[in-house]
Amino acid sequence: MKRLRWQILVVAVTVVIVALLLLSQQPVSVITLPEAAPGGIYTEALIGSMGRLNPMLDWNNPADRDINRLIFSGLIRFDSRGLPQPDLAEAWGTSPDGVLYNFSIRPNAVWHDGEPVTSDDVIFTVELIKSAGSLFPQDIKELWSQIEIKRLDDKTLQFKLAEPFAPFLDYATFGVLPKHLLESVPADQLASADFNLQPIGSGPYKFERLMTSGGQITGVVLVVNEDYYVQPPFIEQVVFRFYASSAAAFDAYQQGEVLGVSQLTNDVLQPALMEQNLSVYTSRLPQLGLVFLNLNNPSVPFLQNENIRHALLLGVNRNNIVSHIMQGQAIVADGPILTGSWAYYEEIEHFDYDPDVAQTLLKDEGYVIPAGGGDIRAKDGQSLTFTLVHPDDTVHTQIAQAIQTDWALIGVRVDLQSVPYDSLVNDFLTTRNYQAALADLNTVRMPDPDPYLFWHQSEATGGQNYSQWDNRTASEFLETARTEADFASRARLYRNFQVVFAKDLPSLPLYYPVYSYGVDAQVQGVQVAPMYDISDRLALINEWYLVTRRTLEQTPVPTSAP
Repeated sequence: MKRLRWQILVVAVTVVIVALLLLSQQPVSVITLPEAAPGGIYTEALIGSMGRLNPMLDWNNPADRDINRLIFSGLIRFDSRGLPQPDLAEAWGTSPDGVLYNFSIRPNAVWHDGEPVTSDDVIFTVELIKSAGSLFPQDIKELWSQIEIKRLDDKTLQFKLAEPFAPFLDYATFGVLPKHLLESVPADQLASADFNLQPIGSGPYKFERLMTSGGQITGVVLVVNEDYYVQPPFIEQVVFRFYASSAAAFDAYQQGEVLGVSQLTNDVLQPALMEQNLSVYTSRLPQLGLVFLNLNNPSVPFLQNENIRHALLLGVNRNNIVSHIMQGQAIVADGPILTGSWAYYEEIEHFDYDPDVAQTLLKDEGYVIPAGGGDIRAKDGQSLTFTLVHPDDTVHTQIAQAIQTDWALIGVRVDLQSVPYDSLVNDFLTTRNYQAALADLNTVRMPDPDPYLFWHQSEATGGQNYSQWDNRTASEFLETARTEADFASRARLYRNFQVVFAKDLPSLPLYYPVYSYGVDAQVQGVQVAPMYDISDRLALINEWYLVTRRTLEQTPVPTSAP
């Protein structure tokens, strides 16, 4: 409706202008609005340094992934809601039992050297993913090792799963590599291949050259792929320059060296917002900040009480955390599925900060302030006291301190223990040796909303269900959703799961972090959407264009009607 109203406004303004021209009978200045047109150079400041331009090797380097996003294509891609869209594959189909997936590669898909993209390239890439030298996570390697791949012809292939698995399409987004250029390179030598510094892909942009200074790579130059299988991008050339920090990147923008800053961290966000010509975009990251509650720790039996858990959530001022500690770079979270996802339930119960209701819930469960004095609620000699372990970085420490203060106001004492993040995961969460833990769930590069690994009862002991939540109803919803191919049916199942989660609250959702980046106003067509990877900010770069000029033409108006 917003776009429609704008169109109506344009029409109305045009009518007024024409009327005024007829009345005035004078020459007037007509402003020609910018239109999308090919050409121009877009230069963006990336935070970090380049490693290897190869999608098999970029898991641990966001800067590489940003560049690879433009050079390489996957079989499919995902839109901002997490729904699959065609990429190299123009179409795909699934058997009724959800075991077979057939993909058809676009007939006009070619590599940047002119060779056709074939089924053999896809199969070759999958074999690299499974190889011992692959940097892909072990769970992805294991999944592909259980899948049979059949070449049907040059442009079609089939994947056969061991059992139905609806999130499979998540795993079909890998960047496909050219077999004809890499088949002679042993898998264990791929990391040192010359290809990684002179890549050939099939994406919207082609590698042109590296920029160097003092023997160091300082940037990468890409040029438009005129043979791209869909409409080529408008911007003719994309240049990435590397900077050590967001502050250095923002300074480069201020000096006119770049038109975009890949990340605006909190230390430069406010100055960036003051830049008249810099458009600041903020997108939801694929992360959920939460407090895990150990529901199977005998030292804190009160955490097994649903009403106590609700009181704890109502007693946390999450808006204060988002506004003041995170400086607005987060969204208050109410559930385990990311906002913006097709599976997110808009009507999920919201829990606003309400310390009065929180205290009432605690009192109703028999936890009261001792008559002899004190500030901590207790019941039958058991005080509401426990330890919250948290990452030792500044932001998480401040969040933990805010939670500690909030809970003290409702009569709950929390002792804080700060540890490095790796220790938090390995020594506390994985071992289940904790009472409560502040952590971030990271679902990067996983557009499918499947939360099975974090909340299914089978993952309570050896998996990532760190709260050890044992709810059969919720688990059944997650099980069925994993095997159901229909998105509408899966959405209903995930809606039901979210309702159960909100009622039980096995953990306390706090926030979804957001990501801010800046693009100069002369770059048009930039769209904001939820992210499933930082590189998603470039997902629609094909639609970007540069405003190169605004013309002001003298248009004569006839003095009399013909």
